[in-house]
Amino acid sequence: MYSYPGSLKKLIARLERLPGIGEKTATRLAFHILEERQERVKELADSLLEARREIQYCSKCHNITDEDPCRICSSPDRHREMLCVVESPRDVAAMEKTDEYRGLYHVLHGLISPLDDIGPEELYLDNFVERIRNEEKLEEVIIATDPSTEGDATAMYIGRQLEDEDVNVTRLAQGLPAGGDLEYADEVTLSRALSGRSKLDNK
Repeated sequence: MYSYPGSLKKLIARLERLPGIGEKTATRLAFHILEERQERVKELADSLLEARREIQYCSKCHNITDEDPCRICSSPDRHREMLCVVESPRDVAAMEKTDEYRGLYHVLHGLISPLDDIGPEELYLDNFVERIRNEEKLEEVIIATDPSTEGDATAMYIGRQLEDEDVNVTRLAQGLPAGGDLEYADEVTLSRALSGRSKLDNK
């Protein structure tokens, strides 16, 4: 029975580990890589290693960055009276594409999900309330978690943590479908959700 050479099988297996990549897609990608010139393959390998080496998390907002603090946190042009809480760096990118939001961010890197044994301690929430207190101009915290069970649970938890703080807590609402993912929403939908945000009811 025919089988691919060992090094090719290993490459396919590594590509299959990527999210959303099945065996057929991994095989197609592997053969595409084999058909590329060696210098192009080296460029790809070098880019992967460089990104893994250089990219880190901002010490303030936990977004991905190649400098600390990140460009958003250090920019004098951002509106420091607003802070948007999102699940992942991909959500920051989605919000930035709207050109509607010019405030700061706080990236959780996940959502509370008891079924998956993910609690608040697994998220970047340990310094969150302290950060809120230290942001002198902060007036509003916008919770932009996905409209899902996990997103709702995370929003409720954050709302309770901020009950005694002198800050308005709002949640993206209008325009986002229940169960949808923020990172897949288009710019118009996100803009409407941002402008139509409402006060969070965490009771």
